[in-house]
Amino acid sequence: MESIAADWRSAPLTAADRALCSHAVKLTRHQHDVTPADLDILRGHGLDDVAIHDATQVIAYFNYITRIADGLGVEPELFVRPWGSSQ
Repeated sequence: MESIAADWRSAPLTAADRALCSHAVKLTRHQHDVTPADLDILRGHGLDDVAIHDATQVIAYFNYITRIADGLGVEPELFVRPWGSSQ
Protein backbone atom coordinates (compact mmCIF):
# COMPACT_ATOMS: atom_id res chain seq x y z
CA MET A 1 0.00 0.00 0.00
CA GLU A 2 2.84 2.41 0.73
CA SER A 3 4.09 2.08 -2.83
CA ILE A 4 0.69 3.18 -4.11
CA ALA A 5 0.60 6.21 -1.84
CA ALA A 6 4.20 7.11 -2.70
CA ASP A 7 3.80 6.77 -6.49
CA TRP A 8 0.99 4.71 -7.95
CA ARG A 9 2.57 4.90 -11.41
CA SER A 10 5.45 2.70 -10.32
CA ALA A 11 3.47 0.52 -7.89
CA PRO A 12 2.66 -3.09 -8.80
CA LEU A 13 -0.96 -2.54 -9.85
CA THR A 14 -3.23 -4.37 -12.23
CA ALA A 15 -4.13 -2.59 -15.45
CA ALA A 16 -7.63 -1.96 -14.08
CA ASP A 17 -6.29 -0.43 -10.86
CA ARG A 18 -3.87 1.70 -12.86
CA ALA A 19 -6.79 2.93 -15.00
CA LEU A 20 -8.76 3.77 -11.85
CA CYS A 21 -5.83 5.75 -10.43
CA SER A 22 -5.47 7.63 -13.69
CA HIS A 23 -9.19 8.39 -13.64
CA ALA A 24 -8.92 9.63 -10.04
CA VAL A 25 -6.11 12.00 -11.00
CA LYS A 26 -8.03 13.36 -13.97
CA LEU A 27 -11.26 13.73 -11.99
CA THR A 28 -9.33 15.51 -9.23
CA ARG A 29 -7.15 17.83 -11.28
CA HIS A 30 -9.00 18.27 -14.58
CA GLN A 31 -12.61 17.32 -13.91
CA HIS A 32 -13.89 19.43 -16.80
CA ASP A 33 -11.85 17.32 -19.21
CA VAL A 34 -13.46 14.00 -18.26
CA THR A 35 -15.39 12.65 -21.24
CA PRO A 36 -17.37 9.52 -22.08
CA ALA A 37 -14.17 8.19 -23.65
CA ASP A 38 -12.57 8.16 -20.18
CA LEU A 39 -15.41 5.98 -18.93
CA ASP A 40 -14.98 3.70 -21.93
CA ILE A 41 -11.35 3.19 -20.90
CA LEU A 42 -12.55 1.96 -17.51
CA ARG A 43 -15.13 -0.28 -19.16
CA GLY A 44 -12.36 -1.67 -21.35
CA HIS A 45 -10.63 -2.81 -18.17
CA GLY A 46 -13.72 -4.75 -17.09
CA LEU A 47 -15.44 -2.20 -14.86
CA ASP A 48 -19.19 -2.01 -15.24
CA ASP A 49 -21.21 1.16 -14.80
CA VAL A 50 -21.96 0.40 -11.15
CA ALA A 51 -18.24 0.02 -10.37
CA ILE A 52 -17.44 3.22 -12.27
CA HIS A 53 -20.21 5.04 -10.39
CA ASP A 54 -18.98 3.77 -7.03
CA ALA A 55 -15.35 4.65 -7.78
CA THR A 56 -16.37 8.13 -8.92
CA GLN A 57 -18.38 8.62 -5.72
CA VAL A 58 -15.36 7.69 -3.59
CA ILE A 59 -13.00 9.93 -5.58
CA ALA A 60 -15.44 12.84 -5.40
CA TYR A 61 -16.02 12.33 -1.68
CA PHE A 62 -12.31 12.44 -0.88
CA ASN A 63 -11.95 15.57 -3.02
CA TYR A 64 -14.91 17.14 -1.22
CA ILE A 65 -13.86 16.31 2.31
CA THR A 66 -10.25 17.44 1.87
CA ARG A 67 -11.45 20.74 0.45
CA ILE A 68 -13.81 21.21 3.39
CA ALA A 69 -11.00 20.47 5.84
CA ASP A 70 -8.56 22.75 4.01
CA GLY A 71 -11.16 25.50 3.64
CA LEU A 72 -11.96 25.46 7.34
CA GLY A 73 -8.35 25.16 8.46
CA VAL A 74 -8.86 21.78 10.07
CA GLU A 75 -5.57 20.54 11.47
CA PRO A 76 -4.62 16.87 11.10
CA GLU A 77 -5.38 14.77 14.15
CA LEU A 78 -2.15 14.05 15.98
CA PHE A 79 -3.11 10.48 16.89
CA VAL A 80 -3.20 9.51 13.21
CA ARG A 81 0.25 8.35 12.18
CA PRO A 82 1.67 9.45 8.83
CA TRP A 83 1.42 6.78 6.13
CA GLY A 84 4.23 4.29 6.54
CA SER A 85 5.12 5.38 10.05
CA SER A 86 5.51 2.55 12.51
CA GLN A 87 5.15 4.73 15.62
